[in-house]
Amino acid sequence: MAAKDDPIVIKKYANRRLYNTGTSTYVTLEDLAEMVKKGEEFTVQDAKTGDDITHPVLTQIIFELENKDGQNMLPIPFLRQLISFYGDQMQMIVPSFLEQSMIAFSKEQERFREQLKGAFGKTPIDMMKTPMKALEEQTRRNVEMFQNAMRMFTPFPSGGPNPAEPPKKDEKSDDLQELKAQIAAMQRKLDTMS
Repeated sequence: MAAKDDPIVIKKYANRRLYNTGTSTYVTLEDLAEMVKKGEEFTVQDAKTGDDITHPVLTQIIFELENKDGQNMLPIPFLRQLISFYGDQMQMIVPSFLEQSMIAFSKEQERFREQLKGAFGKTPIDMMKTPMKALEEQTRRNVEMFQNAMRMFTPFPSGGPNPAEPPKKDEKSDDLQELKAQIAAMQRKLDTMS
């Protein structure tokens, strides 16, 4: 019997069926996606050989999610960059970089959720008094983090504006409004995923 902290073992059979040994039931890729969202740890093993096939199964889940209407999360330029790193010297550092970037992004999003919870957990009058500085600062940090991450994947600028360069005075309010709209859209998407 597996210890409580051990990951759940999912067996994949030759007929492509997945069997959850923790619940003694057959599961689907959608069920595994839900387990990931809930933070449940699992490994997927080939039922015949016992080989760990977690990576290809998780990749298959991403492929399935990306093919659902309106669920595309990986932009085409990012996918092209990622593909170009296969077989390259950068291939060795990309996985750890992506993992660290996602950890940092998750921490920032959690902090942002807590700030929103703190702001919207108040009375309407208190909310009107709450300055937008916390939201603006969070947005600035998220954008900066994405820009830094994308700079690693794009070592040669395309000749466009320098993302590290601060916006000019007249562009600042437009950029801020656009960022606020993007954050609101991200929050709606996160809420639907929860």
